Amino acid sequence: MGLFDSIASQALGALSGANGNNATGGSAGLMDVVTQLMGQQGGLQGLVNQFQQGGLGDVVASWVGTGANLPISGEQIQAVLGNEQVQAIARQLGLPLDDAATALAGFLPRAIDKVTPTGAIPSDDMVQQGLSLLKGLGNLG
Repeated sequence: MGLFDSIASQALGALSGANGNNATGGSAGLMDVVTQLMGQQGGLQGLVNQFQQGGLGDVVASWVGTGANLPISGEQIQAVLGNEQVQAIARQLGLPLDDAATALAGFLPRAIDKVTPTGAIPSDDMVQQGLSLLKGLGNLG
């Protein structure tokens, strides 16, 4: 459990102030969003494929890899995920569209980075277990 505890701590810490909510509330909402995105896109590999098809293969590869994460903008998130999906995320988070895209742009690279510590995409079961643990820790208050 040490690895997932470390992942949770880093991911939750990265969210403080990301969307105007406290880190606990913000992380739970963003973790829900990431979990849903992976479910809709065919797991982590499907989500990575979507970014590759959107012309951001180098960016998403940096999140999976063991080096530094390349940044992504809210506009790039919208371009890859589509305006309709980002609008749904904004409604779910209770944020304006641009704020939701920016929050996701700050969180998604860290979340993917933390569930791929070896630089490879683990099985979907392991990814879901890690995301569930992060989400559960975020709800502890």
